[in-house]
Amino acid sequence: MKKEIKEKFTELYGGDGVLFVAPGRFNLIGEHTDYNGGFVFPGAIDKMIMADIRPNGTDRVNVYSMDLGEKASFGLNEEDAPKEQWARYIFGVCREIIKRGGRVNGFDAVFAGNVPLGAGLSSSAALESCFANALNELFNDNKFPRMELAKIGQSTEHNYCGVNCGIMDQFASVHGKKDNLMRLDCRSGEFEYFPFKLDGYKLVLVDSRVKHELVDSPYNKRRESCERVAKTLGVDTLRDANMAMLEAEKDKISPEDFRRAKYVIEEKDRVLEVCDALEKGDLQTVGKCMYGTHEGLSKLYEVSCEELDFLNEVARDCGVTGSRIMGGGFGGCTVNLVKEDLYDHFIETAVNKFTERYGHEPKIYPVIVSDGARRYEEQ
Repeated sequence: MKKEIKEKFTELYGGDGVLFVAPGRFNLIGEHTDYNGGFVFPGAIDKMIMADIRPNGTDRVNVYSMDLGEKASFGLNEEDAPKEQWARYIFGVCREIIKRGGRVNGFDAVFAGNVPLGAGLSSSAALESCFANALNELFNDNKFPRMELAKIGQSTEHNYCGVNCGIMDQFASVHGKKDNLMRLDCRSGEFEYFPFKLDGYKLVLVDSRVKHELVDSPYNKRRESCERVAKTLGVDTLRDANMAMLEAEKDKISPEDFRRAKYVIEEKDRVLEVCDALEKGDLQTVGKCMYGTHEGLSKLYEVSCEELDFLNEVARDCGVTGSRIMGGGFGGCTVNLVKEDLYDHFIETAVNKFTERYGHEPKIYPVIVSDGARRYEEQ
């Protein structure tokens, strides 16, 4: 990927830029809890966006997407927003830095990625984090702290891409650390690293290759449900609610909103249970909680789909320790915690059964927990 990017940069702009990378992320547990003020437990993966960038001495930005074979050019004022949806992510990052008193001048860039699109691995957050980190270094002497870079990405989604997302995806892409997961308190912004060593186990993503476009999906409706219930319960977010409070106000809440809130409250408790279990090396409990999350996302939050429920059942039938839908939902992949001696059997069974039923093979991505957004250095 690096060689092709460098060659394209030279072809389009002449000379060399500076390479930056930012990873996609997976989330062990804590799904749809970030915008409810709860905890999430993500890690950065070894799939990434890579960009070659160089200031060009003008007030215009020229960007080429190798994956789409498209280029975009835009100014840096609010009215200069590009028409290409993918370019709005980069434009948004520029604007959010400027709004915060940072500096962005014109630059040329070529980027590509190997974060699978639509698999729930946050390719958009990787793109935002890559450019936020690069522009912070190239134009701002790294004056923005890393958490602010994550917020710049999140604000880009809100203000330029129409997705009212939480902070988790950008946070994980910016803060990732090899062989560690991060427990993030989405309300306070405090986080800690948890060493993640899988002795005798593997983590693997099974991608259904069923695509989801979040902007047009019921994602924002789920968020509205949670906000309505929080208001009814008299709390800022569902982080401060418990099941007793929810049951006490059940007659004031629609059945659908009740189901959404029940899931979020139970998921909050599962995240903390997983943290305790990991500290004790108890991966059986981690797995049990993962299955609990899948059940909640499928039946209560209703963001699963037939293909993902099928993959979850196959995992259970194969004796996989834990399995659940991962990401915003409506397609994407499952994350699976598998004993090493069962791994080959599970992958073969999942691929064969899924292909037989749906007519296309799922993709398999072993999870390697990696570092976050950074200037690219040869390993």
